Amino acid sequence: MPLRALLTLTLVISGAIGLGYLLAAENPLRFAWLPGTQPAEPLSDTSDAPSPGIADDPMPPPTPEPPEDALGFMLASTAEQYTQNIRYPEYSIPLSEEQANAYRGNRFEPIELPLEGDGRFTVTLEKYRFVQDEDILVVATITGSSVVSDRLEVTLESTEARRQHASSSLSNTSGDNYYEGVIEADAEPGEYRLIVEASIDGQPVRHASTLMIEPDLGEFDGLGSPRVSNNDLVIPVHFEANEPGFYALSAQLYHNGRAVAQLQDEKRLDGTTDTLELKAHGSVIAKRKITGELELRHLQIRRLPARPGDRTDYGFGPEEGYSFSPPDLDGLTDTPASDPESEQRAALLRQLADKF
Repeated sequence: MPLRALLTLTLVISGAIGLGYLLAAENPLRFAWLPGTQPAEPLSDTSDAPSPGIADDPMPPPTPEPPEDALGFMLASTAEQYTQNIRYPEYSIPLSEEQANAYRGNRFEPIELPLEGDGRFTVTLEKYRFVQDEDILVVATITGSSVVSDRLEVTLESTEARRQHASSSLSNTSGDNYYEGVIEADAEPGEYRLIVEASIDGQPVRHASTLMIEPDLGEFDGLGSPRVSNNDLVIPVHFEANEPGFYALSAQLYHNGRAVAQLQDEKRLDGTTDTLELKAHGSVIAKRKITGELELRHLQIRRLPARPGDRTDYGFGPEEGYSFSPPDLDGLTDTPASDPESEQRAALLRQLADKF
């Protein structure tokens, strides 16, 4: 962010805080959410009569002034948070377990359609993004006291044109309200709707889900030999791209079943090279006691748009990920990453905070 834009943002924030405080002081009932603001007393029907215990002086109590260091405190807090964030390079960000779950990019969240009574019509897929011509396993469950047909019909149609691309049936093979079947992702890359139709208590019911079909970007071909360079653990990842272009790779580094960091790299692959290098900075590794193997999980590769308007294509690594034995990591140190531009921004924020 340029320094001029940062200064502009600071002025806008300070103006908003001052305006909000002044409005709250003049109209505390409407702005009672602000800290330190008391709701106004309700008006009486006999507002002309003096209230007991109130002095005859018509002057209202003085309006409390906003704390002089409010903006300074805000800027100091922002500067501290920004300083903490820039100690990690963009290619190596520490992860909590909650963040690690959020970063998994190919999960399908089952959608429940409520039925009369306490019934539920649920459709589940093994993932959200599928490769062209890949089989899509569809599982549907219907709970409740409803009477359901023995077979469900499933259709794959494009989201925009609503054109049908494939159809199949889901069968009830277990004797309960559990249905499954396979439909092929035989369509061009893009967004699609998966529609499952059932006859429930003699009435047609449609369940719609969304999925993505991706082109076949290429194949992952394992890891190279990890090494330590400067203050990074470098992990080479081999990917044979079907077409040349710029690719972005991300993965999660794990140790003993716990997430350590989100790693990423971006590079042009054109047939002369097939390796992207993920780097784990010393700031996310040196403070841990690393024993045994490390793991790369949830590998995701994206082919970036060649020109404006092109879509971003996605591919994914093996579900089991990769395990590897790291080299000697004693040379890594828990020191902040060096980024002169970011350090200048942090210094500017601290300077602005000192002025209040």
